[in-house]
Amino acid sequence: MIAPAVPLPPLPQLIERKRDGGRIAPAEWRLLAAAYARDEVPDYQMAALLMAVYFQGLDREETRALTAAMLESGATLPLAHLDVGRVDKHSTGGVGDKVSLLLAPLVAALGVAVPMMSGRGLGHTGGTLDKLEAIPGFRTDLTLEAAARQVERLGCALIGQTAEIAPADRRMYALRDATATVESIPLIAASIMSKKLAEGLTGLVLDVKLGSGAFLPEPARALELARTMIALGADHGCPTVALLTAMDRPLGHACGNALEVREAVLALHGDAPDDLLAVTYALGAEMLVLGGAAPDRDAAHQAMRAAVADGRAARRLAEIVAAQGGDPRVVDDPDAVLPRAPIVAPYEAPRAGVVAQVEPRAVGRGVIALGGGRTRVEQRVDPAVGFVLPVRPGATVAPGEPLGEIHARDAAGLAAGRRALDAAVRIVGAGEPVPAPLPLLSHRVSAVGVEVLGA
Repeated sequence: MIAPAVPLPPLPQLIERKRDGGRIAPAEWRLLAAAYARDEVPDYQMAALLMAVYFQGLDREETRALTAAMLESGATLPLAHLDVGRVDKHSTGGVGDKVSLLLAPLVAALGVAVPMMSGRGLGHTGGTLDKLEAIPGFRTDLTLEAAARQVERLGCALIGQTAEIAPADRRMYALRDATATVESIPLIAASIMSKKLAEGLTGLVLDVKLGSGAFLPEPARALELARTMIALGADHGCPTVALLTAMDRPLGHACGNALEVREAVLALHGDAPDDLLAVTYALGAEMLVLGGAAPDRDAAHQAMRAAVADGRAARRLAEIVAAQGGDPRVVDDPDAVLPRAPIVAPYEAPRAGVVAQVEPRAVGRGVIALGGGRTRVEQRVDPAVGFVLPVRPGATVAPGEPLGEIHARDAAGLAAGRRALDAAVRIVGAGEPVPAPLPLLSHRVSAVGVEVLGA
């Protein structure tokens, strides 16, 4: 005899139970996610539940159940027939983090399928989709069928979360950003893993940020998030590796959508800030090993350097851009293709001394103040604005010395950009203490355990 289906309890009861520290059963999560995806649960009740989860947390079984429920609320990418490894990468969000733009075509050029599904800016961090859409004509709204065909042909598609993929998560993602419930480890983990598992992956690499510009600044919480996602991957047969990387300063020099695309393109031609290349190659090595395209990380590093040197990685990006409706000339001449801000002005050191900090949250909020990000879901983004900030903590500077550039739409934007950098760049006098920066790559986490890198 088939047991009758368990009905979803009234939402106020679920909210009250979680508010008071109780558990929500797997069947209840499944019914709740399906109902929310069908627009049968109002946002105000889901927001209340998310806030209860933010304060009370979820245990391992609840987190697994929420992930599965969001995954099952939609379709999956049909790639199981491919005879190559299928590996994606996800960053938990940073400022100046344009790694995906160069990593996806680089790894695809070396024989691993990369069905990369990305998001838009969240909080003070930038979003890969907004960066890609700075390329004129580039479409990120491919259907699952079109994305699968492109991965078959080019080894890579760069897409957003479609209406077909984890629709419950898509709605919760936007609601979390609007209700200050982003910084919850089980909600972050379930959101990321439901989308990634829907890609039909054989491996996943995570870039978990820590430091003042990360959603989870403390190393202990970043490690907890990494372990949670690795366990969720194991639950679904998807081997997962995480690297903990520094976000106590912006990554690379460019911060802002078109500016970051330009820096990523130059990186594929071998011209990139050292920190950007180091993080990209470290993540790429993990992807190539998980995807079966390299026997170990050293061989993977050699293969990636060769693919950049001989132009394979750049050519693959041009093919992807053309396939998704963008102007492929961006790969050879980004300055001629990408939008440019009408005002480009230097940002100069206000005093002599030593740069003690380049605070990434302030920089990210400055990009938003310029118009390059969102404070509301419906806002349009100005792709041309942002900052170029080569200055790094520890640099000795003279008064009036150029530390970077502000790319603004108008005089008001320029003023907002200066205020943001005044808050972000802290200069101390000679002899005053300067905090040591975090190691760029501090930990490697896998199902085996935690390895301290400290590089």
